[in-house]
Amino acid sequence: MGEYSEGEFKEMEEVKRIKELLEEKKGENIVILDLSEVSNLAHYFIIASANSPVHAKAMAEYLMEKIPPEHTEGFEHGRWILLDYGEIIVHIFLPEVREYYSLEWLWSDAKRVEL
Repeated sequence: MGEYSEGEFKEMEEVKRIKELLEEKKGENIVILDLSEVSNLAHYFIIASANSPVHAKAMAEYLMEKIPPEHTEGFEHGRWILLDYGEIIVHIFLPEVREYYSLEWLWSDAKRVEL
């Protein structure tokens, strides 16, 4: 496993799987932030864009079918959908909402993860 503990390795595998599932549903501009050194809120944020509320809901539904989250928010409007997987939080945004809230800037101290 190299530089990761067994728990961290499993988490990273889950992050990779979520990213792949988002890509399967044509998620755009996917960014993964490692928050583990800057916050105790979660270990990872996975941020993706959708081109419409219908697209955002389809992405979220697909992800929820494959990996049921602990909690969800924003599904009814489809502008910003949050899927809470405990240490991994997925944000699916419409581009204008993503730009407005600018989580990447807000959490700019977090490391970006390239997979």
